[in-house]
Amino acid sequence: MLILLPPSESKTGRTRGRPVAHEHLSFPELAPTRHAVAEAVAKVSAHPDAAATLGVSANLTAEIARNLVLHTAPALPASRVYSGVLYDALAYADLDPAAKRRANRWVVVVSALYGAVRPTDAIAPYRLSMAVNLPGVGPLASAWKPELTAVLPEVAGRGVVVDCRSSTYAAAWTPTGDLADRWVQVRVPGATHMAKHTRGLVARELCRVGRDVRRVRDLATVLEQSFDVELTPPGKAGRPWILDATARR
Repeated sequence: MLILLPPSESKTGRTRGRPVAHEHLSFPELAPTRHAVAEAVAKVSAHPDAAATLGVSANLTAEIARNLVLHTAPALPASRVYSGVLYDALAYADLDPAAKRRANRWVVVVSALYGAVRPTDAIAPYRLSMAVNLPGVGPLASAWKPELTAVLPEVAGRGVVVDCRSSTYAAAWTPTGDLADRWVQVRVPGATHMAKHTRGLVARELCRVGRDVRRVRDLATVLEQSFDVELTPPGKAGRPWILDATARR
């Protein structure tokens, strides 16, 4: 199984520790692109118009400044760097040991800076969206797409791809071929806050239950123990199944 998550806008850092070693992260094949993106975003972030280029508020000067020290900033596990509603619901630190081991195998965060990382990968906090057209690199979703196409299908193996990403991050990789038949997007009715929360709960539940399902319909069966779910088949070949999920109170 492959559970795809988006990163959070809010990120936690620390003041001491070793910096990121790109080649030691999961998917070391991505290291050259990681280096190129890090260099480009650091260069952009040093300019007075950095906020406009990065598509963020000009008030976020402290977060933009993090991009200037990506090679030297203390790194910590992605499970601690990413915070906010979805990651609070996932509550990785509170998973039991078996569920945590499954999360370390199944959960992949798609990142504008790092491409793809697992919860245990030590990364630095940063401010960069996949929607950015980064000078020197180009549109980030387009830059990462061939890289992620080369590594993520192998992670999925014969299991289901549970896609909890936003559309911005979904643009960076689309399952194709036989894998597309096992691709399901988790959709949550209601406000954005609730959607993030529920997707975090879905990821947590799958890691807790621990069933490595091979068919989308089996995924729905697992989740319906804790969620109200409705499964919609793809409208055409190459499109995902849609699983509407609402957490039970």
